[in-house]
Amino acid sequence: MSRLKKCLILFIFIYICCFIFVQGTDFDIVNQCPYTVWAAASPGGGKRLETGERWPVKVQPGTDKARIWGRTGCNFDANGKGKCDTGDCNGMLECQDLGAPPNMVAELIPGANNLDFIDMSVINGFNVPMEFSPVGAPCKTIKCNADIIGQCPEKLRTKGGCNNACVVFKTAQYCCPVATMCGPNEYSKFFKERCPDTYTYPNDDQTGLVTCPSGYLPYILNMSSVKNYSIPLLVLCVFFFTFGQGANFDVVNQCPYTVWAAASPGGGKRLETGQTWPVVVAPGTAKARIWGRTGCTFDASGKGKCDTGDCNGMLECQGYGAPPNTLAELALNQDSNNDFVDISVVDGFNIPMEFSPVGASCKTMRCADPNINAQCPEKLRTKGGCNNPCTVFKTVEYCCTIEYGSCGPTEYSKFFKDRCPDAYSFPQDDKTSLFTCPGGTNYKVVFCP
Repeated sequence: MSRLKKCLILFIFIYICCFIFVQGTDFDIVNQCPYTVWAAASPGGGKRLETGERWPVKVQPGTDKARIWGRTGCNFDANGKGKCDTGDCNGMLECQDLGAPPNMVAELIPGANNLDFIDMSVINGFNVPMEFSPVGAPCKTIKCNADIIGQCPEKLRTKGGCNNACVVFKTAQYCCPVATMCGPNEYSKFFKERCPDTYTYPNDDQTGLVTCPSGYLPYILNMSSVKNYSIPLLVLCVFFFTFGQGANFDVVNQCPYTVWAAASPGGGKRLETGQTWPVVVAPGTAKARIWGRTGCTFDASGKGKCDTGDCNGMLECQGYGAPPNTLAELALNQDSNNDFVDISVVDGFNIPMEFSPVGASCKTMRCADPNINAQCPEKLRTKGGCNNPCTVFKTVEYCCTIEYGSCGPTEYSKFFKDRCPDAYSFPQDDKTSLFTCPGGTNYKVVFCP
């Protein structure tokens, strides 16, 4: 139990933002740990904090994303150069970049419709406990204050913290590269059982991402006393499923050619020009997708293949489609009963698409430029579509496999973004691509709008 008494850290994250692009964001970072913590912020720099000391940080208007974390076991010279056991940022006291694993991270992304996206992440591992809660706002309190270091799996143990599995094993199963289906694993479940509010692997959107209305203050990020969590993930999933409303989708083909529509969950259906396929998505469904397939041939039993968007050679899809395929993505009845919706060309492009709410004042998303396939960069061209660069080059630059914030726009993502500004053009393109609608909204997906 001695480890349970060691960590008492208070990071107070005061967020003053009414339209963040105008006012910016203020942070008040406080260390109440009984030992030194070297606080870090990106953007913002870094500062040594003894017990009880504060560090005010101003994040300028227009910042895409802010991150705060603590560093431990640091040693810096008079010039601010040295190293830390956990959360080190290139050996500098004044951080100019993201911290090295292991480090628990608090993240803020200014979002659309006056909503901010906030989360705590252990994707980079864990070093100090944390709680992140709004004051005077009807938003979720996020916390991770279990004794993770003391209980860390043997293979993830490192000095001062508990590593993430991607850093240790460097495989697709743990790093979740683009176009690779991945889900919870034995290591992410270790974190999730102890910290159910946090991101535990890169695709852990359902329980890891929280919204809060812009303009509330303050937020408190409290790295406080260590506690053992016993809330199972199943209970949280049941909560989301029970109190949410599902959605009806009309999938419409307006293309002058046959499209084999696909939905996961939902199956698949051949649509001639002008035909509509109604799809019902159950409440609480996360990471659902709708897309179109082209160049398909199926036999009487529904087995065959497609040039684009193929799902294991089946008419009735049971999984996701193979690139290239333009995607409509959704997660129903998430934080504050909001739906998260987007159009994505992260898996490439095959068919122009519009994704719109029915009877709700939410954003209509489009990726409808009919010339994308014809103008596709030479190296991304493939039969029937325009590939994503991760599928072609399989490098970290394009696949974003290391950690959130590790990659940005590339020449290829900019090709898509110029033509489809509403769409995800690379895996971490959240700011201009992720939108919300009230739970219970119905939707329409149109091919060739």
